[in-house]
This record gives sequence, C-alpha cells and structure tokens, in this order.
Amino acid sequence: MKHLTILVPDVQTANSTVACIVGAYQLFTGANDYWQKQGKQALFRIETAGVAGEAAFINGLLTIKPQVNITSLRKTDLILIPSLTPEFTQAKQGNRVLIDWLREQYENGAEVASMCTGAFMLASSGLLEKRSCSIHWNSADHFRTLFPNVQLKTEQVITDEHGIYTNGGGYSFLNLLLYLVEKYYDRETAIYCAKIFQVEIDRQTQSVFAIFTGQKTHGDEMVRKAQQYMEMHFPEKISMGDLSQRFAVGRRNFDRRFIKATGNTPAEYLQRIKVESAKKAFETTRKTINEVMYEAGYADEKAFREVFRKLTGMSPLEYRNRYNRETAATGRSVSNE
Repeated sequence: MKHLTILVPDVQTANSTVACIVGAYQLFTGANDYWQKQGKQALFRIETAGVAGEAAFINGLLTIKPQVNITSLRKTDLILIPSLTPEFTQAKQGNRVLIDWLREQYENGAEVASMCTGAFMLASSGLLEKRSCSIHWNSADHFRTLFPNVQLKTEQVITDEHGIYTNGGGYSFLNLLLYLVEKYYDRETAIYCAKIFQVEIDRQTQSVFAIFTGQKTHGDEMVRKAQQYMEMHFPEKISMGDLSQRFAVGRRNFDRRFIKATGNTPAEYLQRIKVESAKKAFETTRKTINEVMYEAGYADEKAFREVFRKLTGMSPLEYRNRYNRETAATGRSVSNE
C-alpha cells in the first residue's frame, strides 16, 4: 500500500487551508472506498501530518489535530500541500520544518502536489526552480516577485512536471485531486469521484475566471504612467512607438522596463485591458458582439475573437451566454443580435 501525506501547517494559513485538507482527505478516501467495492485493496494509507499537536484556523473557529508528527514519517509516496495565506513572503518556523521535510522526501522518490497558494511553500523548497507552476491568478504578481525563476503558468489549472504538481487556485484544487486520482488509480475511479463529489472533470484552464487588474506595485513610475494612459485610452489606436516617445524613452528600453515591471509586453497588456472591458460588457449589457468589439478598440472581428479566446479560453459568444444573467435566465443563445 502506498502512503499519502496531507500537510497541516499551523502558521501562515488561510480559510481555504481547511477546505484543501478536508477535501483531499475526503476525495482520496472516496477513491479508496471505490476500489475496495471493486474487490481491490485500498491504494493509499492516508495521513495528515504537521509539526504541532493541533493547528487552529479562522481565528480559532476550527482546529485540526494532525494524525502524525512530520518527524515520525520516514517515507511517503505522495505529499499534498494545502493553500496558504496569499500574503506569504517567507516561511515561518513551522513551515520551514515542513519545507525541509518535503524536499527530503522528494529527493527520496516522493511526488509533491501543491493546492492553490500552497505553491508558496513548494517554491520556497527550491523544487520549482526553472519549472512550471500554476497558482491562483490573483496571487500571480506577488508570486513572480518572490520567485522570479519559476515559470508561472497562470492560464493552466494543473501543471505536471517531474513528479511535481500544482494547480490554479480557489476550489480548482478539486480538479487537481481528480487528476491525481486518475494518475494513481485509474480513469474509472476519477469519473466515479467526479460524479460523487459533483466536480467537473478534465477542466484545463482557469483563464475564464481571471480578472485583469494589472501589476502596479513594481515601483517604476514611467511604466505606471504608461499603464494609466493605456487604461484611459484603450479604445483608441495606440502606437507603442508613440507611447514610448510620450514618456521620452527609447522603444527597446520601454519594452524591457514594461516587461520587467508587469510580466507582459506593452502590446499584451493593452490586449488584456481591451478583453477585460469586453468581458464586463458581455456580463452586464445586451450589446452585440460587434458593438462590444468596437467599444473595446477592435475593428477586425476575427482578430477580436482570436484574442478573446486566447485570454479567456472561450469565444465571445460562449462567454456572454455563460455569464450574462439575462441570457442565462432565458436560456437563449444568440450570436450577434
């Protein structure tokens, strides 16, 4: 029988930490139960592990008592890291012990999976250096600042690389758990768990849930002014060459500083502003796709549709039909009325 460790941190936690711990325990227990009903042996012995006798969450409203102390676990096969506080900067004492332990276990053959902002702990171990990682889109800018050598993939729900798994965030940790169930058990068991726990299986992207606000905490005043200009004038035709001249900076230097500060090229940043404007229009108005397209500053319908799908994972029509309350209430699917 394999061994599954669900970490229970006692510091730097968030409300979602409890959900990750309980959800992981429940879903993998369900997978074990399903196998046993098929006449098979349970695949995992599941244990929660921490460094303290108990961990308190949500201002003491809930407490969890880890089943074992981390120091007594010499060998495990799969480690699950729950979400942590989004304000994470560096690991505090209890979490440093967990980090050292999981790095040692990985070097001894264990696989490691982080749920949502649990990626902060995983990245602190050094195991994500030069590797792919997904995290909640709302924590991406902060994560990039702390761990610039990690290849962040915020559009993906799940990353899988060299026995290290990460996931986007929120309750999409359930999608990661289903992914791991399929990998360790089989597809049939993953489908069973998806149906029992009513989780959509095979979801690949978190792009549709992202709200673009722009990285503004970088400290480059020229870039900040350029961002503000784009946000105020995005429906107009903006030349990046003219924009760099407006701020008396050479084009190559302008691009370099903009990318360093925001993680996007100036053109990508402008696209994201336009698409975010279009998303809000689709959510709250009955404007046609062409009307929204023109108001966002696009004249080419094909280009608009391609950029919109690239950034959201959906077509403009699919997005409007899913998120516009009136469209959803009537069940109407209209193309461009």
